[in-house]
Amino acid sequence: MRDQILSNMQNPGQLEKLYRTNKASFKQEFSGLYPQLSGNTLADFWHERLNYESEEISWGTGKEFVFVVIAALIAGILAKLPAIFPISEEFFYPRNIGFLVFPFLAAYFAWKNKLPDTRVAFIGFAVAVCVVYINFLPNNNSDTLILACIHLPLLLWVILGVSYVGDELSNYKMRLSYLRFNGDLAVMSALLVIAGVLMTGITIGLFQLIGLQIEEFYFEYIVAFGLPAVPIVATYLTQTNPQLVNKVSPIIAKLFSPLVLVMLIVYLGAIIISGKDPYNDREFLLLFNVLLIGVMALIFFSVAESSTKEKSISGVWVLLLLSVVTIVVNGIALSAISFRISEWGITPNRVAVLGANVLILIHLLLVTVMLFKAATKKAVITEVGRSIVLYIPVYFVWTIIVVFLFPLLFGFK
Repeated sequence: MRDQILSNMQNPGQLEKLYRTNKASFKQEFSGLYPQLSGNTLADFWHERLNYESEEISWGTGKEFVFVVIAALIAGILAKLPAIFPISEEFFYPRNIGFLVFPFLAAYFAWKNKLPDTRVAFIGFAVAVCVVYINFLPNNNSDTLILACIHLPLLLWVILGVSYVGDELSNYKMRLSYLRFNGDLAVMSALLVIAGVLMTGITIGLFQLIGLQIEEFYFEYIVAFGLPAVPIVATYLTQTNPQLVNKVSPIIAKLFSPLVLVMLIVYLGAIIISGKDPYNDREFLLLFNVLLIGVMALIFFSVAESSTKEKSISGVWVLLLLSVVTIVVNGIALSAISFRISEWGITPNRVAVLGANVLILIHLLLVTVMLFKAATKKAVITEVGRSIVLYIPVYFVWTIIVVFLFPLLFGFK
């Protein structure tokens, strides 16, 4: 996108086509280029256009709207397959929950980015392999099956990222844009869910007033179709109306980073006082790792949100301190799982948690070093973002190992 903008700075028609192809990507790349283009009449025009905040909501093109509606309907039908065919819900949903969302979002961006047929075929083939593989694993409720089901959505998330970045897979700025998209998607999805909950309560309440009990029908069909549609519609809204959440997401990141930092410090102190022990309490260790992943995601999201603009030094220091505390949390989790392996032996779950914690620790150390350089003005915040996204393929490789190799290595146990 960046090179196409530069090569068409004297071609207004082509710039308009590029903008309509992917508004969010165009705005991001143009904003980065504008300082060197300032003074060019066409560039100044686009700068004003892109930064003008319209109060109107754009619904995109008619084709785009139809695409989203059809995708949401198909996702809803897939979600109802256990009710249509004699398929066990316990078998279907753990294995296929990711396929109700990620392939449709990947198809949306493949269509929006006009990906070449070879890239589309690769994405389709990768998704098909995942579908066949996960559904043909032995139905023995084994640890390796559970691990594969847990890690498969991460694999699909990476495939979605390939579709999102289009032909700029090696461009770390596009990878950061993908992280920002995930933050915006989470915010928009949460808003849609809240609106849906309110509508559900009002609708059921109104029908109860006239003596009709529609709860079973409503949850069986309306909610079943609505939930898979939420991320699809949210993606559509964030791409056609970037202004809807491009101010909300940075505010959330800015507010929650210091709050989570204080919470983590207090929580670590409370663990000592309460005597809670992740070394011998399996459930507590699991929650500890979930907390670790959530905080790490907040750090990465905050960096991604600030990578397109200058971030205050105080904000960088907050992220640095949060990273340091998160490394402490990771160290505790890593020592706990190492202790459990030394005491009770190797299991698929323990190896998976150990590997994930080691990878997270290395990643956090890299990011913390870059945050320290940014805080001391030896590097810019964009370099922190670069250190985040260049490490993502490592998680991808580990996910492939857990999903495809663990069942074989541990004999499907």
